[in-house]
Amino acid sequence: MTYSEKMLDQLSSGQLDDAKKSFASALRHDDDDMLFSLAEELYGLGFLRQSQRTYLKLLEKYPDEDQLRTALADIAIDEGNNDEALSYLEQVSPDSDAYLQSLLVAADLYQTQELFEVSEQKLLDAYKIAPEEPVVLFALAEYYYMMGQFETAIPYYFELIKSGETTFAKVDLAGRLGTAYAQTGKFEQAIGYLKQVKPNEQTSDIKFQIGFTQLQLKQYQDSIDTFKELQEYDTQYASVYPYLAQAYEKNDDYEDALTTLQEGISVDQYNEKLYQQAAETASHLGEEELMEKYLQQAHDMDPDNLAITIQYSNLLIKNQKYADNIDLLLPMIKDDQTDPQIYWNLAVSYQHQDNYDDALKYYDAARPSFVDDPEFLKQTIYFYREMGQHEISLEQGRRYMQLVPDDDEIASLLEAMEDDY
Repeated sequence: MTYSEKMLDQLSSGQLDDAKKSFASALRHDDDDMLFSLAEELYGLGFLRQSQRTYLKLLEKYPDEDQLRTALADIAIDEGNNDEALSYLEQVSPDSDAYLQSLLVAADLYQTQELFEVSEQKLLDAYKIAPEEPVVLFALAEYYYMMGQFETAIPYYFELIKSGETTFAKVDLAGRLGTAYAQTGKFEQAIGYLKQVKPNEQTSDIKFQIGFTQLQLKQYQDSIDTFKELQEYDTQYASVYPYLAQAYEKNDDYEDALTTLQEGISVDQYNEKLYQQAAETASHLGEEELMEKYLQQAHDMDPDNLAITIQYSNLLIKNQKYADNIDLLLPMIKDDQTDPQIYWNLAVSYQHQDNYDDALKYYDAARPSFVDDPEFLKQTIYFYREMGQHEISLEQGRRYMQLVPDDDEIASLLEAMEDDY
């Protein structure tokens, strides 16, 4: 047994002190091929410093071996020594046998620096040199996948699969391709590839993607079955709960949908969107107290979330909690950045509190944004009339009749107003 082999055995059995001694002996006595293999093994095991020392020893003996430089650059990137990595890579010339590998390592380096366009160019340069090389195809596919450019990633994954590859770097290619198709809305193609992944090899992400794709294809019961299987497989996979609830709702099963969301809240208790969705589901069951509770919790978690605030405000108005609604909305007034629905809801609340001056102020603020909203127009016809604002009331009434010409009640009121005015 060589010292290198002895060291690896000692590492696997946790004999770290003995492994250090064997490593020192390996550097002195083992042949170069064995040391190269040792360096690769140590890198794979995460012993970066020892791997680096081994590569550096070999580089001293073989200064023209650029493969050693790319390996050392990889280690430097892992340790955050980007300048050192770049120095090694710049020493690899385009006519070197290791140039292709240096381009791939450089792409990794520039990604860590968030220089994504430079990283992409390095990968495309590698593709020009070796368009059929699996590692190049995989690197490009993964780059575009991670950047969210799924349409661009698809051909590279497809080429890998066509060449006979099924997995690469422990990534299931059919699963990746299926997910990419799903992300581009091509759900029929997506499900075909996703289901090629053997059930015992499906990760939580793949199971989720299958369920999500079935949901988009309106295969609601299949989607429920897949998501429930994922729940049993990984109870902490928080993303499954809102979509399983959605699948139940598509089957008009609001009770199971609400139960699912409540389970999701117990797993991901700081996700305000779960509370918001639970509130909407509770409304289908007539559980208004529960709906209000969930919306209040969602708002407390994210008070700047306008959609949640307005939904909560609408419910408070429906439940005639006008003072609570005013307290909720006043902090949302931010000059010209305020959503006009905030003005409308405040106006309604002040009106029911008999605070007509503030009601008028907020109806005036909301009015330009709701010139095509029949509900707002009808409401303000009466309000402005009662406030003695006859011209505005008539203007609102005429606009309303253009939108709802068959409303005899408003037609009669408008006629009387025009006669009076």
